[in-house]
Amino acid sequence: MSDNIPFEIQSEIIKRLPVKSLIQFRTVSKPWKSLIDSSPFINHYSSQHTHTQRLLVTYDDPVDSATAYVSIADDDTFPQQKVSYSFPLLTTNILKYSSIIGTSHGLVCLYGSDDIGKEIAVVCNLSIRKAVGVVMPDLPSGITFGIVVGFGVCRETNDPKIVKITYISSWDDMESISSIPSQVEVFTLSSGAWRGVCSSNLPRKSIRFSLDSVVIDGVLYWLAGDGVNTRNGYNYYMLIISFDLTSEEFGEIYLPDSLARVDDYNLSISKVRNSLVVLRRFLDDSGFSVWMMLDSVPQSFIRMFTIKSPDLLIKGFRKNGEPIIEMVQHHPGQRDGSFFVAYDPCSKDIINLEIDVFARSFCVFPYIETLLLLDQPDFVIYDQGKATLQSVEPSDEGKNH
Repeated sequence: MSDNIPFEIQSEIIKRLPVKSLIQFRTVSKPWKSLIDSSPFINHYSSQHTHTQRLLVTYDDPVDSATAYVSIADDDTFPQQKVSYSFPLLTTNILKYSSIIGTSHGLVCLYGSDDIGKEIAVVCNLSIRKAVGVVMPDLPSGITFGIVVGFGVCRETNDPKIVKITYISSWDDMESISSIPSQVEVFTLSSGAWRGVCSSNLPRKSIRFSLDSVVIDGVLYWLAGDGVNTRNGYNYYMLIISFDLTSEEFGEIYLPDSLARVDDYNLSISKVRNSLVVLRRFLDDSGFSVWMMLDSVPQSFIRMFTIKSPDLLIKGFRKNGEPIIEMVQHHPGQRDGSFFVAYDPCSKDIINLEIDVFARSFCVFPYIETLLLLDQPDFVIYDQGKATLQSVEPSDEGKNH
């Protein structure tokens, strides 16, 4: 770029470039590297809403049963622009078993355990191939407690946060437990440490959390059940627990009776654009109905559409609101297979993603390009407030691109 162009104009041009170009331009000049690596530039770039959404698709490959990752551009070319992905080497080095628990502001969070059973979360930026590891706090002793973990980026500060909630796993133990140790803990990347939450409205002891969560505009949501003690034992109803990543306050969203009394096995939550949706699977496994919360008003849900077809699972939504559907194919004497389509409920049009996989191994997560984590050191793991560097050969990391 010509030296005759004022640096302020150069910076405005640079802000509009894709992440791949920005990473290359960091090696062109020291002023450009200093600009791109600065926190204000990273936060501004990551807050823009002009980035193309992509869909991260995970599945078990029917050839070798290994987990595969494919990124698909969610634009007018859908689903032609497919790119195979592998996670940064830090992820594969420290996590033996893991699953994706969420995406936010272009970051992907995996949660699992290492070779010795220690629970770890890894936050990844696939666009710049950076990752940070976070060792989870210990679970309270005993078998009466369970945990759920959520991930999201604070909309005010662009600070990635991991939220760990401890709850009583059985309503039969509720009366005998006076309090829940370390009920809510939050890890912030800016501090590199876990801390308790001083919320005035922590979840009640009677709340049991589902693993199903989603983050929308800086708010985490979990599907949960609330147990009510009656003469005939515990009766429960379903609701949604929210956690604002900025104020760190909890909220409760009550569902209409047609959803609140459904077994948790037949309910899940997702998002369409920036709206929370609840998916209800019919008891006879003949299809799904999709309910959207209106204008973020609790208990104000409307049914968007119903899909009546056996052997289907809704796995997520495109940016335009079309559901991504897994169609299960039964093979007698063999493991069931699946193929995936995007479905337009109005026109009934179907777009085949042309991905064949083992049945019920498919997940889809929306994300965008971001520069978050660019200012983090490579191969860092946070444990009890201390940051240590994982020993990884640079040549090995190169093989993982």
